[in-house]
Amino acid sequence: MNPQSLDALIDLLATGNAHSGEALAQALGISRAAVWKKIEGLRELGIEIEGRAGSGYALARPIERLDVARLREAVGATTRGRLRDLRIVSVIDSTNAALRAEAAHLASGSLLLAEAQTAGRGRRGRTWASPFAAGFLGSLFWRFERGLADLGGLSLAVGITLAEAWRAHGLDVRVKWPNDLWIDGSKLAGLLIEAGGEFHGPSHVVVGLGLNIALPAGLQSALDQPVTDLAAHLPMPMSRNMAVAICIDALFAALDEFSRAGFAPFVPRWAAVDALADRPVTVHEATTTWVGIARGIDDRGRLQVDTDGRLRCVDAGEVSIRLA
Repeated sequence: MNPQSLDALIDLLATGNAHSGEALAQALGISRAAVWKKIEGLRELGIEIEGRAGSGYALARPIERLDVARLREAVGATTRGRLRDLRIVSVIDSTNAALRAEAAHLASGSLLLAEAQTAGRGRRGRTWASPFAAGFLGSLFWRFERGLADLGGLSLAVGITLAEAWRAHGLDVRVKWPNDLWIDGSKLAGLLIEAGGEFHGPSHVVVGLGLNIALPAGLQSALDQPVTDLAAHLPMPMSRNMAVAICIDALFAALDEFSRAGFAPFVPRWAAVDALADRPVTVHEATTTWVGIARGIDDRGRLQVDTDGRLRCVDAGEVSIRLA
């Protein structure tokens, strides 16, 4: 769907009023059949649109679009000084893929946000459901003087900082090693970090975050794992732009601290947000599966698993972890 026509149609519907197919056709300069086709396209993006007999089309729930000016005003002063480039697109295949393609020319601190992704990915190639304007979908580009060899633990550092940011707002957000955020055993967010550069430096990363702010009612039951969103746990409704700004501040804080000091300052903070602490887990490796009890992380960010009194250290790149 053409992004300009998509934005124009959403802007018309976002007034909250019902619009007849004929009125939308006149406003957009297209046929009523074309309006119906675009409405179906919006529904495929996860936008809930009601077709009301006698009155036309209307959004089933309000949509708050992301806004560059509001976000720049909402983030902290430190973040504002480091935020080199902020772009918002309506629909994209993958924000991570877009920034990776531009890596040679991007300034550190460049941020790309999307209202929806059509090919969003999680770790190990899993897809990430991303209904339109329902969460934080975006990627941050960052350059390091340190090399790829010294980026161990970065995903945990980002997850820890995000969890701490939301815990400061009263939510019991925890990190499921190595890259998911949980509330009460349900997935709130996922991280996908992709790195490039030299082994001994310099290097760069694209940090992708998908975080659920307010999901459509029917989506959670359609997914193959328990998921949740901020709206289900916040005591009072929060502006989506404010929620995204909190995430942006956390991303910049984590990457800035990691740039200066590496993973060491994050290690003692892990225990407070560890979703797997002392819980039975199943470790799925390439050719074998085994079980044990999760016992925190080591100073490199590897998961420590107790198997009959012996600690085995698990590297994030090699395995998948499930609760036993």
